[in-house]
Amino acid sequence: MVVGVDGSLVSVRALDHAADEAARRGCPLRVVYAVPDRDEAAPVLASSVSRVADRRPALAVETVAAEGGAARALADASGSAALTVVGTRGLGGLGGLLFGSVSLRVAAHAHGPLLVVRGDHADGGGDVLLHLPDDADAAVADYAFAEARRRGARLRVLHTPAHRHVLPELPSLVPATSPGQERLARRERADEAVPRFGLAALRDLHPQVEVVTDTVRTGPAHALLEATRDAAVVVIGVRRTDGRPGPRPGAVGPTLLHRSHCPVVVVPAG
Repeated sequence: MVVGVDGSLVSVRALDHAADEAARRGCPLRVVYAVPDRDEAAPVLASSVSRVADRRPALAVETVAAEGGAARALADASGSAALTVVGTRGLGGLGGLLFGSVSLRVAAHAHGPLLVVRGDHADGGGDVLLHLPDDADAAVADYAFAEARRRGARLRVLHTPAHRHVLPELPSLVPATSPGQERLARRERADEAVPRFGLAALRDLHPQVEVVTDTVRTGPAHALLEATRDAAVVVIGVRRTDGRPGPRPGAVGPTLLHRSHCPVVVVPAG
């Protein structure tokens, strides 16, 4: 488990979350602080170790003082990490919007899942929320199942199918059975079948995980944002574009990363 710190209150919160995650997974915690001069890192790293020892006494902790930028240091450290954890702002002195700052740059180069600590409620109960678009990657869904198993939580899947254009037709004397209505009904049945068939193998691998699915056809970003109010964590996939991961136009990723009410895990897909 890797976490980036810089002594800010936001990074302290990320440190606490990372310590809890490491304890849940039974793995050591590596605390990374990127500074221009490594000699400057000692006080912050020592304080971080002391805080983790108070919170999780049995957890093994190591520290890394890295020279250079925070995003590069965390991306490099992610190569051997089960999960990399960052706060929403403050790392490397780059306050402001999350998407477009350190977290985005880490996501662009991280070698594994990235957890962005967001939301106001404490880490505790709640569903693991999975965004499942039509082109969902199996690795993203598998991560969500494993996360639900680790937490002993229910997995809630929000499926957001791509909206296909339906050409208008002349009104029918019996609208409920018009060709357009029949096509729409077939499309809706096919959309609702995607999560059942797409997740069937993972259900077999994780029989202890309770799964509920919802298909959202309009306003997927808003629906996901509302669902994060009661979730423990939300898992989304990010595909690589021109060699770098990043949300495509209209994707829900930016909305969740800016406004989610719970932590967000970004899993490289594809």
